Amino acid sequence: MDLFDLLDMVCGLALFLYGMHVMGEGLSRASGGKLENILEQLTNSRIRAVLLGAAVTAVIQSSSATTVMVVGFVNSGIMKLSQAVGVIMGANIGTTITSWILSLTGIQSGNLLVQLCKPSSFTPVLAIVGVSFILFTRNDKKHNIGTVLVGFTVLMTGMEMMSAAVKPLADVPEFTNILLMFRSPVLGMLAGLVLTAVIQSSSASVGILQALCVTGAVSYGAALPIIMGQNIGTCVTAMLSSVGASKNAKRAAIIHLYFNLIGTVLFMVVFYAINAVHPFAFLDLPANAAGIAVIHSAFNIAATCVLLPFGNALVKLATLTIRDDAQVERIDDFQLLDERFLSQPAFAVEQCRTVAARMAELTREAIFSAIDLLDGGEYTDEKAERIEALETKIDHYEDNLGTYMVKLSRAKLSREDGHTVSLLLHSISDFERISDHAVNLLDSAREMHEKQLSFSPMAAAELHVFADAVRDIVTRAVQSFLEGSTALAKTVEPLEECIDAINVSVKSRHIERLTSGQCTIELGFILSDISTNFERVADHCSNIAIYQIQVRNDEYDAHEYLLSMKRGEHDEFDREEHKFERIYRLPD
Repeated sequence: MDLFDLLDMVCGLALFLYGMHVMGEGLSRASGGKLENILEQLTNSRIRAVLLGAAVTAVIQSSSATTVMVVGFVNSGIMKLSQAVGVIMGANIGTTITSWILSLTGIQSGNLLVQLCKPSSFTPVLAIVGVSFILFTRNDKKHNIGTVLVGFTVLMTGMEMMSAAVKPLADVPEFTNILLMFRSPVLGMLAGLVLTAVIQSSSASVGILQALCVTGAVSYGAALPIIMGQNIGTCVTAMLSSVGASKNAKRAAIIHLYFNLIGTVLFMVVFYAINAVHPFAFLDLPANAAGIAVIHSAFNIAATCVLLPFGNALVKLATLTIRDDAQVERIDDFQLLDERFLSQPAFAVEQCRTVAARMAELTREAIFSAIDLLDGGEYTDEKAERIEALETKIDHYEDNLGTYMVKLSRAKLSREDGHTVSLLLHSISDFERISDHAVNLLDSAREMHEKQLSFSPMAAAELHVFADAVRDIVTRAVQSFLEGSTALAKTVEPLEECIDAINVSVKSRHIERLTSGQCTIELGFILSDISTNFERVADHCSNIAIYQIQVRNDEYDAHEYLLSMKRGEHDEFDREEHKFERIYRLPD
């Protein structure tokens, strides 16, 4: 093996690892977070959890990614530790699909149909189709499919290059002597563990082993302990991801380690004990890619079958390893924004949507509670403290969501996910401002309570109509945000126009009462503050609704949108506005 063969091998390894990364990324984006959502919801049955874990891993081509996601689920309280066990076991089975795909490179036959199944025969076609999808289409689905196809092509090209480059090693005695060392179970396991820990992918390390098999110098006796070590080495990624997580998340990572460690030890003890009594003849035979795939799958399936009934015991073992302390860990909404999910952007977007929805509901509660204090409700210190606590929490929502989504926006998002992130980033600011106005309204209610002030019957009646209109617009804005309904969002702006008119009328009527001595200046100031805050709340609701309508078309010019509405270009807008004017008519 000369220098150029070594360079070819390094180049092949680089292409192989990059192709695996690109293909996994494309598959993950193509799933659009749907697989992760299914994984989150359907894990009550342990057998179903195993099947789902295997399916998700087979699709995203990484047991490490699945396990890291599970650690994130447990950390954020989405998944219980007992549910995580089955998914982790299934992930180990799902990752073996990669070795079967890679074993296609070893197909040898003169039959035309068999030759067509060899990657070198069909990857050129996949490459052309994939590149065409990437370069000549803007459709997200086709673009993701193109990424998967190109990733697969690069992966297989790298595999072929590695295999061709290492083939001359068959004639190098030193290489053969090194491989003989790996027939020792301990050394072989250590080699597989270290290699997998470094590249953080058991699928990739198994692929490298399959590439080395073309030399004919790798026997099954040397390959088997290396494969066992690779299963342990893949736990490193999950262990690293659990650093700084909750105790249960750490336990999920250590369950992954215990499962692979116990399964490997049991397999090695039983296998080599039988081999000592009745030696297995196949151990001296040269290994091939298909044989490696068989061993990889057989071990993980067997380990799952043996250890699945002892899932609760694994949970207890993990709990004994990482013990509880006196402090009880609390799970809150912000733990849904786990940085582990950033590696799966589509799912991370769904988590942001969930947290933003909770923020919207809290905002609605805060503003409704504040309005109730002014519109017939009894003022109490408990209600006031609740509103202030809600405003503080909503501020935290904006900070945490904004920071998380800025990080998320740096990932490769689909067009639809990009729209969602833009919508959320625009909307959470308005929700936070609405909560600020809730506190302003609370201050007005507190002042009236402390000074024992009350509005005249006519002013109170007008305020009641005004308050009902504001409740309505908040309900429409929040509901359209939660449901993603542009139809409901389009009813917000006509109501906002009606509220603007109510605001003008309320202030005008107040001046009339002030000049006739029916109202005091002090109450006038309070009423002016209330009506101004009501009008501002309506403005923020309008912003939320407009984002909902415009963001899908990559348009963010609210001013232009409103101008087009008010130019009379939309008859529906005028009809809606007149309808609201009839509903929220001030008393005569």
